[in-house]
Amino acid sequence: MADEGDALSAVSLFSGGLTRWDAHGQWTGIYKQPIEGRQFLGVDGLAGDRQADRRVHGGPDKALHQYPVGHYLRLATLFPALADRLVVGSIGENVSAEGFDERNVCIGDVFLLGDARLQVSQPRSPCWKIDHRYDTTGMAKAIAEHGLCGWYFRVLSAAWVRSGDELVLADRPPSAVSLADFWAGWQAHRPEQATLERLASAPGLTAGWHRKLRERQHWLQAHAARPDA
Repeated sequence: MADEGDALSAVSLFSGGLTRWDAHGQWTGIYKQPIEGRQFLGVDGLAGDRQADRRVHGGPDKALHQYPVGHYLRLATLFPALADRLVVGSIGENVSAEGFDERNVCIGDVFLLGDARLQVSQPRSPCWKIDHRYDTTGMAKAIAEHGLCGWYFRVLSAAWVRSGDELVLADRPPSAVSLADFWAGWQAHRPEQATLERLASAPGLTAGWHRKLRERQHWLQAHAARPDA
């Protein structure tokens, strides 16, 4: 895992408005463009960045989305026909930086981005809009199955930021859970109660994910005598 205080990479930042998908009668904010110059980063994210469905995207606990650069190569291996379209920024992320992925980033990690302070809050759950974005059925499912999800930040301290700022791991809470371990535990068919307890207790985890994990604990407890459930 990355050591606190290590500046692993300069970032590229992306932002975008809303695009209408007439075939679905839906709007999406998945199409992002590189940011030029300074942009204000507040508790709801980058100024001017939009999300279509605020029930599942955006808001203080999902202010910024980071997607690991190396995941594009893995997706190109899984979907070779899309290799030329799988470029940084195309999956809707706001932050891209070399050196970070789910194995070395934990729920609750605090990062510095220029003068802003960010905290990792939860993994990104892939949805159907990724399939539509690339015109390929099964992409969201593959991303979930292979743990290629990326993650969200909440903004602890607002500031002006720009592409080229360094992303620095500043603090990691005790008993932190890596995003890779978190996602593997969540995806498991019948995870141990101790595993779900550890995930639910991850410092910095969003209330929504905490609730989902507790609900799964209770369901598994209620169906413990039914191995085929």
